[in-house]
Amino acid sequence: MATKVGYARISTKDQKLDRQIEALSKTVFKLFVEKESGATLERPVLYEMINFIREGDIVVVTELDRLSRNHNDISNIMHLIQTKGATLEVQNLPTLSGIEDDNLRRLINNLIIEIYKYQAESERTIIRERQKQGIEIAKQKNKYKGRKPLFHKESPQLNHAFELYLSGETDSEVATLTGIDRSTFRRYRKKYNIERQQ
Repeated sequence: MATKVGYARISTKDQKLDRQIEALSKTVFKLFVEKESGATLERPVLYEMINFIREGDIVVVTELDRLSRNHNDISNIMHLIQTKGATLEVQNLPTLSGIEDDNLRRLINNLIIEIYKYQAESERTIIRERQKQGIEIAKQKNKYKGRKPLFHKESPQLNHAFELYLSGETDSEVATLTGIDRSTFRRYRKKYNIERQQ
């Protein structure tokens, strides 16, 4: 019998997992919860979930972008799930529960997901183009100031994070201890050349 395994993800501390957890916990046997950016595949809980699933299992997410916000990354994650002999179910996409043939249901499910991925990627491309056009117009009017940096070199929180890293903590551990997103911390670490002695 297929086991339903849930995966919930948020990217920042101020987002709430409650809605995802409530929607998934009603239907899944085991739920994996992660607080990481969807822009990276460096997500330990994601791979813990993939290692857990077995042939015949169903991975359930509330929305496709909980897996990733990148078209290619979604395809890679789906491939990993399918390699394990499992399938993907996205709660906000049309249900296929009435189709009894497993192969047909899997085929139609994958087709729907591909269409959704294409639509989402097209929308993001349009948004990026509009942002780019808006920036160019602002620059021409000398009104573009760019995004305000989250931290500066003397920020106490950032310096505490650097100290933790230099004392041996990993980027993920620093993120957990300080509340600074892991990719953000790594970016500032590279910006200020903070590296441990080999």
